[in-house]
Order: sequence, then C-alpha cells, then structure tokens
Amino acid sequence: MKIQDVQKLYEEFVLPTYAQTPLCLVKGKGSRVWDIQGREYLDFFPGWAVSGIGHCHPGVVSALKEQSRKILHISNNFLNLKQAQLAQAISKDSFPARVFFCNSGAEATDSAIKFARKYGSEAVSAGRFEIITMTHSFHGRTLAAITATAQEKVQRGFAPLPAGFRYAEFNDLKSVKSLITDKTIAIFLEPIQGEGGVNVATQEFIRGLREICDEKDLLLIFDEVQTGMGRTGKMFAYQHYGMEPDLMTLAKSLGGGTPIGALVVNRRIKKEVLTPGTHASTYGGNPLVCAAALGVFKAIKREKLLQNAVKMGEVLADRLEKLRAQFPSMIQKVKGVALMRALELSVSGAPIVDQCREKGLLINCTQEKILRIMPAINVSKTILKEGLGILEEVFRQYSHG
Repeated sequence: MKIQDVQKLYEEFVLPTYAQTPLCLVKGKGSRVWDIQGREYLDFFPGWAVSGIGHCHPGVVSALKEQSRKILHISNNFLNLKQAQLAQAISKDSFPARVFFCNSGAEATDSAIKFARKYGSEAVSAGRFEIITMTHSFHGRTLAAITATAQEKVQRGFAPLPAGFRYAEFNDLKSVKSLITDKTIAIFLEPIQGEGGVNVATQEFIRGLREICDEKDLLLIFDEVQTGMGRTGKMFAYQHYGMEPDLMTLAKSLGGGTPIGALVVNRRIKKEVLTPGTHASTYGGNPLVCAAALGVFKAIKREKLLQNAVKMGEVLADRLEKLRAQFPSMIQKVKGVALMRALELSVSGAPIVDQCREKGLLINCTQEKILRIMPAINVSKTILKEGLGILEEVFRQYSHG
C-alpha cells in the first residue's frame, strides 16, 4: 500500500483530531523507525515519549508474547497477578504506595482529580474541592484534564468547563499562596512542564509547595506522565527534589508502547478514599499491559538506563549548547534535564521540524518556538551524534536562508 492510499483512508474514515504529518511509520527498533516506503528515520521524540526505552524493546516484546499466550484481559473484580506485581514494582522504586491502573495519562489525571475531591469532601472537611494548577501546564484531553490544563487554546469550544480549578504561575510561590482559600484541597503540577515548553521547576518552588501543603493539609500531586520512568535520569522526577508527593500520575513510558496509566497514592494518606464503586477502569491494568510495564522496569535496571540517561543527557546538553553558540541569532536557550531537553528559538520551530524530518530526524515543536528533543533513554552516543548532526545541518541551511 502507498502512503496516498493510507491518506485516503484517513480522510474518509478517521476524525481529523490531529494535525497530520505526511508520514506513515510501519516499523520501529530502538531509536530507528521506518515508513511505509521503507525509508529510515532517527526518532528523537518516540511516540510523544511513550517508547521511552526505544521502539519494540526486546524485553517488552518478549513479555507481551509470553502473556498473550496466557490471558489478555480479566475483570478487575478478580485478582490479577501482573497488576499486583506492577503495583509492587512502582511502590518499590518510588515511595510506599498503592496504585490504581487505567489506560492513559488523561485518565490518570481524572483519577487524581476525583481522589482529591473525595478526599476534600470526606477525609478533611466538607466543601474543599478547588485544585490549583499551573499556567503553561498540560494534563490531558478529557474535559476535566483540559480544565486542569491552564492553556486557553485546549479549552476553547468546550465550555462550560468543570468548576474548581485555579491557575498559578509556575515557579512562583507567591502566586500559589495568593490562590489558596478555605476551598482548596490540592496543588497539581508537572515537575517539568513538557508541552508547556520544557520548563523545569526549581528546588525552592517544589520544596516550598511541599511546606505549603503540609501546613495547609493540602494534597501535593505530581504529573509524571512524561517525566516518569527514567526520562530525567532518576526513575521519577520528584526524586531530584528530596521530597515525596502525595499523589503521582504515570503513563507514556510506563507501558513501553502499550496503553497504561496509573495513579500512585502515597501510604501517608491513611484514609480510604477511592473505595469500591467510586472509581473504575474496565481495561485498566489488564495482564497484557502490566506484563509490558514489568518488562520496562526490568530493562531499566538490567541495562542501567538511568545511568545512561544521565550520561547521554550530558552529551546531548553539551552538543545543544554548542549549537546555541553556533547559531545565536536563532537559538536563545537550552533547557531541560537529562534526556528531556529543548531549544528555545527566536524563530518558528515548525519549518525546522519539517526539514529535520525530510533529512531523516524526528523531533517535536511546542509553543511555536520550542524544539523538544527527547530520545529513548537507551540511546547510544553514536545515534545521538548522528541525529544532532542532522539538526546542525538544518540550522546551517536555515541560517543561510
């Protein structure tokens, strides 16, 4: 089949909810992907960071094959061995916790919102339901998630939105404090804002939020959908800050390419909040995706991928800084941590993304002028240099008009 045939099928049968790139990927291995015409690309933004340990990692594929021969799905009313083992693995590598499983980051966001509101109505005092989120955030595409996302562009056309959200400035404790009322129950944020432009929370900000939440009896909720599972050189980004959140949401890299989300609830919360009948997800945490996620945990440890993320992140940062020095009129700043990096440009990023794709490199542009570069955490130095060589070539051509 030709790409034109695929495009015709899309036009006739698929709702146009995405800005479609004229590229049909049919195969992936590690940091390389191939399109329907057999052309090879380096993928430095693998599936919006879903394939965090590379496309079709052998450990994940093996786990999927083994589990698919046994059972794919069971009701969550029954005990699920793989789900229990995955919850244990998450708790072991984060903080003492219990876990609710769902299918996506947006569902994990909804789960966190429901948990916070029920906690506010029953565990603390009646009438506490407001959640403070951050400007330039992104928490998903459900109605509640776009309301939590403080970006008007994703909310436009979906009014009336659910009440109970207030928006503070990221990295501004005074802004947060000014929004707290007797109705506030939680503060919800990404430790590194991905879609918002790879904005990294400061130590002062995060520790200040923890102190505020402890003082006011508020829940501190971390959205680690994109930062979790080794992206920042630690298994979870909160571990850079010397504190623990009360709730944490996960998805993307957790499943190694399969659809899974999770709400991780710190055991410091003693009250039972989400009890039978209050929340559910039919497909959430089925044996197949849990087996894949366990394969991700095993691969990260066996292959020492946290260490690789730190080491390759330094290589990436160094090369990006050299690019900034080489093209100062176009590149204003290098941002990010480990293998979650970005270039802040003075020009539109879309044409650069398009030219990179034409030359065999896949990256992402957000907020119009932010190039996101987030290769798999098992990326090699050789592949990094190859991909960044393409990026340099594109910048050189762009600078020459």
